[in-house]
Amino acid sequence: MSLPLLSGDAPAPAAPRSPAAVIPLRSGKPMSQVLRSKALTIAGAVVPPLIVVILLLLVWELAFSRPGASLPTPIQVWRDAKDLIIDPFFINGSQDIGLGWRVLTSLQRVAFGFGLAAVVGVLVGAIIGQSVWAMRGLDPVFQVLRTVPPLAWLPISLAAFRDSSPSAIFVIFITSIWPIIINTAVGVRNIPQDYRNIAAVLRLNSLEFFWRIMVPSAAPYIFTGLRIGIGLSWLAIVAAEMLTGGVGIGFFIWDAWNSSRLSDIIVALVYIGVVGFLLDRLVAAIGSFVTRGVSAT
Repeated sequence: MSLPLLSGDAPAPAAPRSPAAVIPLRSGKPMSQVLRSKALTIAGAVVPPLIVVILLLLVWELAFSRPGASLPTPIQVWRDAKDLIIDPFFINGSQDIGLGWRVLTSLQRVAFGFGLAAVVGVLVGAIIGQSVWAMRGLDPVFQVLRTVPPLAWLPISLAAFRDSSPSAIFVIFITSIWPIIINTAVGVRNIPQDYRNIAAVLRLNSLEFFWRIMVPSAAPYIFTGLRIGIGLSWLAIVAAEMLTGGVGIGFFIWDAWNSSRLSDIIVALVYIGVVGFLLDRLVAAIGSFVTRGVSAT
């Protein structure tokens, strides 16, 4: 039988402990693997359209390389319009300016016309979506007016405003407002009844219901209309400027045609296409941010 230790006795030495095992933390992906993944993603988005563009340029070059061809080849366009491509913001006179300045002038008109169409279109669309009688009265009228081509409005706007700049803005407004109205009205009509019941319980007034219920719920539809509207705005301003003059990109194309500068026209068309694409992507990005990626169904 073991005896207890007396107060004066020294304690027995403790048994030695084995060293604790070190468990390594699981690290994330190596930086090289992350960069490689991003590079593959970017390449997957850039390479296919780049290949298509190169093939189209090659076909274009082969199709019009014979003597007496009706259109210039890509190489000839580069030779004739090199200054427009390399330096889009040169200024050599009141009318001799780069395409960058002309695009900015056209975009300024689009901003006024499309901005006004967005505000009016959302408000009118909300009224039509909320009121059955407003829809029955206004929808047939809008369906008729929206089929009128943009340039058909130009003589009326010139007669009303007697100035080219507000006339072009009006053409943009009247062309882009219809898809905004229609899509907003559809979005408002598709607001779930539960949301309306909550608004009734909270006793929201008309303005509060518009900002807190109607706009967030119909936002995917509204931005669908805005994307269509911005594309129509860019089409309308180019067509309107061909007839109203000024320093916009549309008048540049018309002036180049009268001067038989086909290479300049081709370069201007590329500018128009790229700017139209960027405008669409911009509205889509804003819509995705506002709606948190929710799309209209």
